[in-house]
Amino acid sequence: MTLPRVAFIGTGGTIASIGRGPLDLVDYSATGNLLDAAGLVARFPEVREVAEVVPVPYRAVSSTRVGWADWKALLLLCDRLVADDPSLAGIVIGHGTASLEETAYFLSLTLKTSVPVVLVGAQRPSSALSTDAGLNLVNAVRVAACPEARGLGTLVLLNDEIHAAREVTKTSTGRLQTFRTPDFGALGHADGDRISFYRRPLRRVAPDTEFDVRGLDALPRVDITYSYADADGTAARAFLAAGARGIVTAGFAPGFVTPEETEVLREAVAKGVVVVCSSRAGSGRVFRTTRTREAGFLSADNLTPQKARILLALALTCTSDPQEIERIFATY
Repeated sequence: MTLPRVAFIGTGGTIASIGRGPLDLVDYSATGNLLDAAGLVARFPEVREVAEVVPVPYRAVSSTRVGWADWKALLLLCDRLVADDPSLAGIVIGHGTASLEETAYFLSLTLKTSVPVVLVGAQRPSSALSTDAGLNLVNAVRVAACPEARGLGTLVLLNDEIHAAREVTKTSTGRLQTFRTPDFGALGHADGDRISFYRRPLRRVAPDTEFDVRGLDALPRVDITYSYADADGTAARAFLAAGARGIVTAGFAPGFVTPEETEVLREAVAKGVVVVCSSRAGSGRVFRTTRTREAGFLSADNLTPQKARILLALALTCTSDPQEIERIFATY
């Protein structure tokens, strides 16, 4: 039987880490020992039982350092892999879990290939007793090779669960079930006998999006302000002084900020800065109210602040019209 071809890009992270021993579950990064894509496939050779895996070299990078430069590089690398090898069934990207959801959402908004792209990580290093790295990798490859994965946007696979990039978030520092979709749940599961999907995302995903960042050197600056009791707007003032073109609020549920923050953000809107209200709750929609409409604030819908930041930055590459940006948040 001919196995599907799946490219595997290894960027480091816990999934690629080798600690001091099998009980090193916390301080493993101190060794600096990271497997590249080929090394990770060699450590878990079972992955070759489910696909013809093509390891793709990429630099090891902590996910706390991942941002625009790596997002664009991974985007272009996926483009090149599909162009060079039309037989590819899918692409898997190994990634640290700290910012995995942000990379996944950026790619889900900007990729121009219909080949499934699946991001995978681990909560325990490859050297740990009962590591989740090996099975996560195998299942991510299985999902990437699955024809039903096409058209779902970038996917995230950990702990046997398949999640949509837009909706998934990391909810625990150390538990294996850390990646969750709070409002709607997983798209499906990678079970031992087959890959099972139970729903599809309705919001627009790659490759059918209006964003093309390939010719850009940077994204417009968008920052996040976090609301808390007595917050006086200092953070928002600092971001404006730094040249922010957009500000996302991580407001109190259901999305409000303090009166002092409101005043600073009203001034920002008057200067042409786009303000989008999200919530620090991590779940649920932020509603547009009379108060937020009068202030000129937009709603992030149910996007987390970190996801709303990405969408707002991409929106600002196309337009600065608040009505158009409101449409974009309703579309994606």
